Amino acid sequence: MEDWFLLPKIELHAHLNGSIRNSTLLELAKQLGDEGVLVFADVEHVIMKNRMSMAECFKLFDLIHVVTTDHATVTRITKEVVEDFAAENTVYLELRTTPKKNESKGLSKRSYMEAVINGLRAIDTVDVYFTPASGSMEISITPPINDSCNGSTRRKIYVRLLLSIDRRETTAAAMETVQLALEMRDLGVVGLDLSGNPVVGEWETFLPALKFAREQGLPITLHCGEVPNQKEVQAMLDFLPQRIGHACCFEEEDWRKLKSSRIPVEICLTSNLKTETISSIDVHHFADLYNAKHPLVLCTDDTGVFSTSLSSEYCFAAASFGLDKGEIFQLGRDAIEYAFADEGVKKDLRKIFALAIKKLGL
Repeated sequence: MEDWFLLPKIELHAHLNGSIRNSTLLELAKQLGDEGVLVFADVEHVIMKNRMSMAECFKLFDLIHVVTTDHATVTRITKEVVEDFAAENTVYLELRTTPKKNESKGLSKRSYMEAVINGLRAIDTVDVYFTPASGSMEISITPPINDSCNGSTRRKIYVRLLLSIDRRETTAAAMETVQLALEMRDLGVVGLDLSGNPVVGEWETFLPALKFAREQGLPITLHCGEVPNQKEVQAMLDFLPQRIGHACCFEEEDWRKLKSSRIPVEICLTSNLKTETISSIDVHHFADLYNAKHPLVLCTDDTGVFSTSLSSEYCFAAASFGLDKGEIFQLGRDAIEYAFADEGVKKDLRKIFALAIKKLGL
């Protein structure tokens, strides 16, 4: 895996709560069990992922929502997730999360996001650039995972936030999330995501909020085609978002429309296979889109839920589709152009990848 660790990486589809460490989730669930909030024995098998169908996946998400509804926990998880991505040489991370409310804990959508920001501020093991005002990072390639020859060298990572509209929400709640995203632009919020259980909710519910966000200049990515629903897929593609995620359950007409639109696709191989939205890696649409030179980016989706990492996804793609290190590197480099970052950040990222070509002999 060391070759994949060494490559600089761009992550554009990572859910904050889905990337919680297993050890942290177990610890938090045990605490809630001791407090009588839940029965730990009833949820332990879910945490340990003995099964991982789409239904089991959302059972796990329901549990995660239960344990991540106070400010301190949200701050802790944010800190750990960013540290984990930085540890494998991710240089740019778009972290998406649904702002939550929990009146019993004094949690509002705004205070939830403030807890996320506090998590970014709490990181002291790596240099985190999460606001537009933080400026450019010093351009360098961070050392290998096991490099201890220069104790003064610190990893550096750009982090930007996407606010997710949950498919369970009403139009008014979705609009509230859009307004919050607009108000937090100076704190690193760069766009919106539509996600959640794909069999819940109707596209028309969220369309007013998404149209308003577009009018205000907020980029949008949509979870699209996670389950068969051609009417919704067609409507989403007609909306022309800046990116879509997954694109697993498309019909021929959908593929034609996608390819003509050139909408970049966030590909999550391990997630698609573990949730069985794709039956086998042999039939995964990555190969067809890659051969068609369609814009693609390899992503993790949920590192904790699916027990993966971005380095693992790179390795999996290379082994499955016969790609060499240079081709995987180019996929990561191309992803810079699909990020919702400003041009100054993209310029820095291009320099990082250019330097990597020399340092890594690509």
